Amino acid sequence: MPVTSPSIPLWRQLQSTAHVLLDVRNGRSLTQVLDDVDRTLRPGVQALAFHVMRVQGRAQALRRELARRAPPPAVDALLCTALALAADSEEAPYEAFTLVDQAVEAAKRDPSLRPSASFINACLRRFLRERERLMAATDADPVARWNHPAWWIKRLKADHPLHWEAILAANNAKAPMALRVNVARISPAHYLQMLEAAGLAAVRQGETAILLERALPVQDIPGFTDGLVSVQDAGAQLAAPLLLQGLASQRPLEVLDACAAPGGKTAHLLEQGGVRVTALDIDSQRCERIEANLQRLGLSAKVLAADAGEPASWWDGALFDAILLDAPCTASGIVRRHPDVRWLRRESDVDQLATVQARLLNTLWPLLRPGGRLLYCTCSVFRAEGSQQIKAFVANNTHAVHLPSPGHLMPHFRAGGRTVPDNYTGDHDGFFYALLEKRPA
Repeated sequence: MPVTSPSIPLWRQLQSTAHVLLDVRNGRSLTQVLDDVDRTLRPGVQALAFHVMRVQGRAQALRRELARRAPPPAVDALLCTALALAADSEEAPYEAFTLVDQAVEAAKRDPSLRPSASFINACLRRFLRERERLMAATDADPVARWNHPAWWIKRLKADHPLHWEAILAANNAKAPMALRVNVARISPAHYLQMLEAAGLAAVRQGETAILLERALPVQDIPGFTDGLVSVQDAGAQLAAPLLLQGLASQRPLEVLDACAAPGGKTAHLLEQGGVRVTALDIDSQRCERIEANLQRLGLSAKVLAADAGEPASWWDGALFDAILLDAPCTASGIVRRHPDVRWLRRESDVDQLATVQARLLNTLWPLLRPGGRLLYCTCSVFRAEGSQQIKAFVANNTHAVHLPSPGHLMPHFRAGGRTVPDNYTGDHDGFFYALLEKRPA
């Protein structure tokens, strides 16, 4: 089914999508690049770009079969864009011949690509003629088959030998739009009734999560502008209740959200009630997003633009009852929402980020009162950023008690004969959660 506006020629969308791919290949995130796309083109380009990113391993392998010598980067980007969109005939957003025709038109309309239009046409026509043979030939390449870098596949095999295929398959699926109901304002049951009255199909998952059958612009979500719901993955919604459960006090709990932007978990903590939250982020612009989200929900927190790893610059010396450390990570668990992540990350990033995570854990632990709790979480499925990180921390901190926690949560996938992990809990992204309690000295 077409994903672009009928009023905008497909060749224009393909041109813009190819530019997006080229920018991602040059190291920019898909989110940043899409923000620069003309607003009239953006919805269609976003849909096409997500598809292209999910099939980029296959597209590059096909291009190597069709042209052993790599063409100039801009030509290669347009060719790989068309190949990614045409590779799977069942998932293709347009008929293959339409894609080929419009990709060639995109080249002809761009002065810098016009000399390569015949080359692009020849490659794509050959692909249509030899599709079955070319697809079979590239099946032997794991990067083409799974659409992930080789190092990523190797690490998943080592970390999750029973489930690595299921994780990769899940990463290539589309994520549902998940909402978090603001239980301070409305019950999930009543909100489901609101959706039903609006003719929107949805299902409840867990305590506060609602999964929409189809995604909507946020302004069209019933109750969004009034602060009744927020957009947040169901797995991310586990953080606030997990941190606060079992912590009782006659006064509001003092909670630190150490890496808070864009503010989803900060807001969820406040929606639980009985807390005062200090929310940090090193980026002042991202702090503005926290404030905007809280304002929409009618909530308030102490928001500081500060480095959580440098407490001397922001901490007043008062110990916290609870600390949420949603640490910087590879984002290997949220690939289905950010399909460019796999192509932007490098293998060396894992160890570099693990070092940052360990530093934050060791720096923030002294800020927690005895009997208090710290929740360490990452949106990663790599063990170096999860179970291995916590094992090392607990081994070196005799006052840290590892309480029952979800551990590694795998991203949702359709089983399809694959082994389902024991801790599969529903349709959510991949996360790691470890709850630590500080034993009195």
